[in-house]
Parts: sequence; C-alpha cells; structure tokens
Amino acid sequence: MKATPPPISPTLLRDPGHLLALGFGSGLAPRAPGTFGTLAAVPVYLLCAQLPLMVYLAVVIAAFVLGVYLCGRTARALGVHDHPGIVWDEVVGYLLTMAWAPPGWLWVVLGFVCFRLFDILKPWPIRVLDRSVHGGFGIMIDDALAGVLAALSVAGLVRVLG
Repeated sequence: MKATPPPISPTLLRDPGHLLALGFGSGLAPRAPGTFGTLAAVPVYLLCAQLPLMVYLAVVIAAFVLGVYLCGRTARALGVHDHPGIVWDEVVGYLLTMAWAPPGWLWVVLGFVCFRLFDILKPWPIRVLDRSVHGGFGIMIDDALAGVLAALSVAGLVRVLG
C-alpha cells in the first residue's frame, strides 16, 4: 500500500518556482491532482497552439528543462520524490501530446484523454522510467514519454477520424 504523501502548504505557492511545479496550484487538488494538472495545461496549450511548430517545440523543450530543475527543487522542499502535487510534468506531457494535433476542441479533449490514459496506466517503457529514474529528470521523463505515446495515438486518431 502506498503511503499518503504529506499535505502541501498553500504558502509554497508564493514561490514562483513551486507555483509552476505545482501547476499554478492545480496540484493542490485533494483528488486526482495529475488530472487537474493536465486541465491546467489546456490554457497553456491554447496560448501556444498558434506558434509555428519549431517555436512550439522549443517552448516545450524549454518547459521540460525548466521542469527538471523546478520539480526536483519542489520534491526536495516537500521531502517526497514525485509528490502527486507536482504536476508540471503533466503540463509538459500534455503540450507534447498536442504538438501535432489539428486545431479544435475535439482534439483538445482527445489529447487530454490519451495523455491521461498513458500517464495513469504507465505501460512499458513508461513504468520502467517511472520506477528507475529519480530526481527532477525522473519526475519529468515518464510524463514526456507518455506525451509522445499520446501524440502518436492522437496522430492515429486524426487518420481515422480526420
């Protein structure tokens, strides 16, 4: 049985780095913080969706690199590796999912569902990374891979439904 992680003090949100790592506060949700973190990613995606693909990908890479540092820092502050409230990795994973998605709410929702499924189920090799890679990079990499697999799923759905 998994131990219950310690509660997160809302005062942590006063620090801009922790605010980002905690998904603008969405990680404080008492249930399903990863889902709420992914929901917080939707407006971020909508702000970035009109960028040229190469600029969009540069933003995602920068968000990933920043996340390695911020998520590791917040995990140390909370005393728990990959505390469920740390959801910047979900934000980046969802942005990766949507990198090649066509515009429209159908794709926003399907990308959300695909990403959440891969993030929750953690099929191989995501599960291996989740269990064996630690620190900020470990927090970020499994969700990045879930985002890539979800992006491939969305691309398949575009072919079928598009």
